[in-house]
Amino acid sequence: MAQVPLAIVSHKRQVCSLYKRAVRNLEAWYDRRNVFRYRAVQMRARFDENRNKGLAEGMRLLACGQQELFETKHYQPRNFANSAGGCAFEREVIPPDWLLDYWHPLEKAQYPEYFAKREQRKKEYVVWWEKQYGKPDPKDLGHH
Repeated sequence: MAQVPLAIVSHKRQVCSLYKRAVRNLEAWYDRRNVFRYRAVQMRARFDENRNKGLAEGMRLLACGQQELFETKHYQPRNFANSAGGCAFEREVIPPDWLLDYWHPLEKAQYPEYFAKREQRKKEYVVWWEKQYGKPDPKDLGHH
């Protein structure tokens, strides 16, 4: 499903995407920065020399470039830690605010200022909600 296009992507954007993926692939292959930069400059020169070709030739070059990237893809590409496929992707779970409503009163007593301010803000939010959207109709609350 990741390969299903959701919109029509312009030729220019496809070329930019190919360039970025190719540079990231080089980054995976060359761990020494100076060697990587040298290869990246060579890659940019290859893209720049074909910059002003016609659309038909550009489409052919794009297909060839995508095939070349597929053939030279690193066997273990680098992933950013917090990106999809990274080792820390979606690791930090942020608990929802309503969870604090279920704390035991003895737990809440350890943070009296916080929970006093929280209750005040909840009341302010109810006032704002009723001002913005009106009071709920008791008939619509679903009490049977």
